[in-house]
Amino acid sequence: MQIVANELTKYFDDFLAVNSVSFEVAEGEIFGLLGPNGAGKTTILRMFAGILEPSEGEVWINNFPMKTQKVEARKNLGFHTGDTGLYERLTAKEMLEYFGRLSQVPENILQERVAKLIFDFQITSFQSKFCGKLSTGQKQRVAIARTLVHDPKLIILDEPTTGLDIVASEFILNFIKESKENGKSIIFSTHNLSEVERLCDRIGIIHKGEMKIQGTLAEILEQTETQKLSDAFLSLVSEDFYAV
Repeated sequence: MQIVANELTKYFDDFLAVNSVSFEVAEGEIFGLLGPNGAGKTTILRMFAGILEPSEGEVWINNFPMKTQKVEARKNLGFHTGDTGLYERLTAKEMLEYFGRLSQVPENILQERVAKLIFDFQITSFQSKFCGKLSTGQKQRVAIARTLVHDPKLIILDEPTTGLDIVASEFILNFIKESKENGKSIIFSTHNLSEVERLCDRIGIIHKGEMKIQGTLAEILEQTETQKLSDAFLSLVSEDFYAV
């Protein structure tokens, strides 16, 4: 397994944000992480990335425990959130080079990798433009390319298509599909259920910090006795929306 989360639990003072969440993501698999706002998804992803320390439980990235071998674990991880910022006074190309050097990518390899990412993400026409002057879609391409500059085995994408138009969203979704075909393991968090149905091999639904269900789309529909993912999702979380 590329990633294993075992009994992840996180308290913020007396508030239990994540309660004993466990799941695994295999090589070449896309795992969709769903849940309403405030469900605990971002907290879980930040524990995967080593940004937050679990109160209990542990994460392994490519067999490296995040708790005791954080540097090695992070070398195998690319982490992107929808609000990932860019340094406005760096050009798109400089941004990729900067983060590659932070990740200690050897200079000869770095230049080859940056050139490939610029080509693959169609950044060529604005590679010399300051990040502060880029459009939303262009910034998103640079931000995701930055996540990949050290060639991680596992990619975490937290709402990567939020705020993008159809063309930009389609570009990102195709990238996710191609990454799976190249053997990458991907955790994909989004509110867009159609994207999950289209891309994900397995799905987990989080509510109130707990993993309510996980499995393939067919397994989730069977267990919830529903016909669509949206109906399955609502059947698991709707008590809060309809309670009086």
